[in-house]
This record gives sequence, C-alpha cells and structure tokens, in this order.
Amino acid sequence: MFVITQSCCSDAACVSVCPVNCIHPTPEERGFGSSDILHIDPEACIDCGACADACPVDAIYPADKLGERDKVFIDINADFYKTNSDITSGWKQVEYPEIPKLPAGLRVALVGTGPSGGYALRTILDRTEAQVTVIDKLPTPGGLVRAGVAPDHPGTKGVLRGFDLLYRDPRVTMATNVEVGVEPGQVTPAELAEHFDAVFYAVGASESRCLGIPGEDLAGSTSATDLVAWYNAVPGSSAPPIPVDGTGRAVVVGTGNVALDVARILVSPPELLATTDIADRALRILEQQNIHEVVVLGRRDQASAAYTSAEYRALSTIPGVEVVVHDDPDSELPDLSSAPDPSRRRIVFVFHTTPEEIVGADRVDGLTVQTGSNRHHIATDLVVRSIGYRSTPIAGLPFDEERGVFPNLDGRMVDDNGEIIPGSYVLGWAKRGPSGGIGANKVCAEGTVEDFLRDAVEGRLDRSTRDAKAFTALLRKRSRHVIGYRGMRAIDVSERRRGLLEGRPRVKYTEVSEMVGAAGRFNRASR
Repeated sequence: MFVITQSCCSDAACVSVCPVNCIHPTPEERGFGSSDILHIDPEACIDCGACADACPVDAIYPADKLGERDKVFIDINADFYKTNSDITSGWKQVEYPEIPKLPAGLRVALVGTGPSGGYALRTILDRTEAQVTVIDKLPTPGGLVRAGVAPDHPGTKGVLRGFDLLYRDPRVTMATNVEVGVEPGQVTPAELAEHFDAVFYAVGASESRCLGIPGEDLAGSTSATDLVAWYNAVPGSSAPPIPVDGTGRAVVVGTGNVALDVARILVSPPELLATTDIADRALRILEQQNIHEVVVLGRRDQASAAYTSAEYRALSTIPGVEVVVHDDPDSELPDLSSAPDPSRRRIVFVFHTTPEEIVGADRVDGLTVQTGSNRHHIATDLVVRSIGYRSTPIAGLPFDEERGVFPNLDGRMVDDNGEIIPGSYVLGWAKRGPSGGIGANKVCAEGTVEDFLRDAVEGRLDRSTRDAKAFTALLRKRSRHVIGYRGMRAIDVSERRRGLLEGRPRVKYTEVSEMVGAAGRFNRASR
C-alpha cells in the first residue's frame, strides 16, 4: 500500500496515472483545492507505484518505508474514506480530451513562472503547436514556489523540476528579468498584445492587506509578504526591522498557512535554518535575534483557523519547540506582558482575539488586543500581519481595486466596461484571488487555456501581424540583461555550487546584478 504524506502539493498528477482511481479528491470532486493533501484508498490500492513515479514533490511512499514522523499519514489517508463515504474507488473508463483543429502559427506570451504559469505552459504545449514566449520580472523562474515556499519545506519546491523540462522545449523562448508595465525599460501590455495572438497573465497576488489599526506604520510592524520575500532571497527585498537586542518574541496576526510558515521560521533554532536555502541575509539576523516565542493571533476559534491540518502538524516537528493553544476567550492568557523565558522555545496560539493598537514611540514595543471581554498587552518588538493578499496592478491593464484582482470572466480579461479583451487572459491568484494551493492553480490554469483554445477555434482572437523575430528585437532595445534559458540554468548551477560548499541545497543570490553576473554571456532571451 502507498501513502501520501505532508509535502503533497495536490498537483493531481498521481490521479491521472492511477489505474484503479484510488486517489481522491480528484479535481472534479468536492474538497479538491481545499483539502490538505490527496489520499490513497488503502482498500483499493494495488501497489503499482505509478503514483509515486508521477509525484512531482516526492510525497508518496510505500507504507512500510515511512519514517516514524510520517506513519501518522497511514491513518490520515484511510480516515478520508471513512468520513467521505460517498467517494469511492475503482476502475473507470479513460476519457480523452477533444483536440480541436486550431489555426496555424499561433504565438503566445505567458507572463509569470509560478505554478499557474507552469501548468498553463504545460497545457498549451500539450494541446497546441503554438510558439510560447515566457516572461518573468525576476531573473529566476518559480514565482511563489521559489519566493514563497518556506525554506524548510524543500519537497514542495520539487514541482519546479517538471516546469524546467517545459522551458527546454524548442517551442519555448525564455525571457526573464523582463518587467511588464509602462516605465522606461519595461514592455507594455499593448506591445505584448501587438506581438502575440494571446497573452496570459499569471502574476500572482504578492501585495499584503493592512490591519487598519493605529501604530501599523511603526518600525517593527511588517507584512508576511515582505518578511517571506526577505528570508526567501527575493531581489530588492529590504530587511524587516527585526532588532538584534529585542524581547525575543514576535506576534503574527492571522492563521493561514503563510502565518504558520512565518511562525515556524522565526522560532526555529538557527542551526536548523542553516541547513536550508534560507537567504544568508536573513540567517545572520535571525541568529542574532534568536526569537524564542511567536504568538499567533486568530479572530475566531481554532476550528475556524485558515491553516490546513498538515501545516499545523508540521509545527510539532520543530526540535525543542512547544505548541500552546489558548482557545477560551474568557480565561486568562498565558503571560505575554513581559519578555519570554529564553530557556524555552514555543508557539502560542491565541484565538478569539482582535488587534486594537500597535504601541510604541519610535518603534514597536507592544500590541494591545481584545480577547473576549478582556483587553491585554503583549510585549513584542515585531508584529507581522498575514491577513490576506492581493495582486499588484500593472499599468496598462484593467484592475479591480476592491477585490485586488484583474477583472475577468472565467479567465478572459475584461475592460472597465466589462467587455472581453480579445486574446488577454488571467489565471491563478491574479484571476480569482488568493485561494487554493498548487493543485487549485493547476485546475484554474488548465481551464483558462481551454477557454483560449475555444476562442482560437471560433476566430475570437486578434491575430498579430508582426514578424516573429520583432519581439526579440524589442526586448534587446529595452534591456541589455534579458536572460534566457541557458542564463537561468547558469544561475541555478552557480547557486547550487555555492550551497554545496556549505552543506546546503543552494545559497541564493539576493541581488539582480549578482544573478546577471552568474548568467554570464547567456544574458539574452533564448530557447
């Protein structure tokens, strides 16, 4: 019997190869996209191993090969079928997608290299003969897989291996270190529309929402977005104001998976972080600060927390860290009004709590919260908000300021009057908002590409009249440092080599200039 473990990304590649349909929920079933992990039915599994071979993040193992920490997933997989009796396994007839007859010579641009962009690229290559130019504003691909997945979750980043194979396809041209906008040196959306038959925007949601309380602008108050970008080595991300002589406590407002990632990274022993690909700039400060306690605040009760149970379980694997849960709004809080005990490490969850004010003169020295009918002061010098995300507007494209997404009808971008813009598509979090993980983005991307195929067949695209080489000439005119596939690979090899010297997966570059230097003579768009 095979078992799916915590690092599952819900990619659903395993679902499509299972000969007995024993992996659920499938993309067509309820719970897909919101379930922690997919689950193998122990009664139906025939031990063929096809799912393990297909898994992009190495999350599937034979039950008898699991380590002590992962044996709990034997019961987790089985329990799914006990509590969802309407979901059954068994042989089913293979259904092949209809392949429409498409117009010849399609040229497509894809902006963004995160999961939704990667899955859109795979579907385009599988279903069409189109030439695809992939654009990313950073020199390295991966989007939030590289820049958002926590350093101590390396398994989830394995999905990038499959995308890298797509970038090598002869129909694909890579152009990273290219930003879309209207500023000097950028490529405008109008120019993309002029040079391509269709443009897909898979630009994610990387802007943090605000708490809207007094003191939020004090030094020591930051967003999870900025903090994650800093410790994940996103170029241009400045260091958050973490004092090296502080209280040793941080407060995270929010209970989503990102909030738990932040809490886990902040409280983890520095020697443990030193074995990951965390940015050196973050490792140095975290070693000096050595935070021993993180308080995680939730507005409602624990049952309503937004984190998945898999992420919550991961907290128990941090060596020497105690997890404390306070879920009674009328009982006394653990002592949080003074500095924490430096002899222990812990994560304290406090539910039924509303932040009221971040207090301090020149910088944060505490947070006032309302818990039930009581008001409390939490001593801290770092407050991290993790309460939701929105896309960043792109000049030249319509944008829904209220929802923080690019306005669309089922992925087809619309203008300010609600009219569909021919050939312009949006997918992933930029399409529907920050909901669902990698698996949900896969389904979203595939659905949007299917809409593009229908538009192409039915003649609803405004075909480009420009020569295929004209866009490459435009890129060279705008920037001397456009990086192609070979340049990306050179950066990757260099980072891994740096990591090898220190016993780490990689040591990431944190400046664009360093990446351009590592790309060397390959810093031009290429296949």
